[in-house]
Amino acid sequence: MKHVLVTGSSRGIGRGIALELARRGYALAVHYARGEAAAREVAAEAERLGAPKVAVLGADLSQKEAAADLVARTHAELGGLDVLVNNAGITRDGLLIRMKDEDWDAVLETNLSAVFRLTREAVKRMMKARWGRIVNVASVVGLMGNPGQANYVAAKAGLIGFTKTIAKEYGGRGITANAVAPGFIESDMTAALPEKVQQEYLNAIPAGRFGRPEEVAELVAFLASDAAAYINGQTIAIDGGLYPH
Repeated sequence: MKHVLVTGSSRGIGRGIALELARRGYALAVHYARGEAAAREVAAEAERLGAPKVAVLGADLSQKEAAADLVARTHAELGGLDVLVNNAGITRDGLLIRMKDEDWDAVLETNLSAVFRLTREAVKRMMKARWGRIVNVASVVGLMGNPGQANYVAAKAGLIGFTKTIAKEYGGRGITANAVAPGFIESDMTAALPEKVQQEYLNAIPAGRFGRPEEVAELVAFLASDAAAYINGQTIAIDGGLYPH
């Protein structure tokens, strides 16, 4: 039995990842920052799908001490930590000239610095087992840039570089680190966009549709598996062909 922590798993892509891993028999830690009720709904569904153990853990990852505590609680509740999926993230969008320091700092802290701290703690445990999987949820905008998201893009691009470095440092110890870079995925955020804006995005996607959280989840589940043991340090875009690279 493998044990996984999926950060930001109370909704959206994180929820899809958590449920797919539950379906595959992982012991699961569902993490939330504020949406406890939604996280408990995910946990109940994960149990229905067959997860052997499920823990619901709240943590504000913008706080420096939260990462070590979350990893420790995951290990205590599940009995181990073999797979870390760094999915939690926030946005504070705005054009560069109007972006406030606090908006920059908040996004970099949650989307990048928290990943550093979580991974540092998780790797310590994975090294002892000489087996581990780290999957970082980046974004296609970290590869191609996006107006109005200088902070978010910088964090996701940094996450890609961080992933490559972790792969080189710990690949010889049975630990892999890979990133997935979703494009436009069906979510509350995309649903709230004006119809004209949605159509503009759709016109730019060769697949002609938004992706589904379940599609991202299946890719993450593969990277977390034994079958992906020789895939390391990679960034895999899942964007319908929006940004071939």
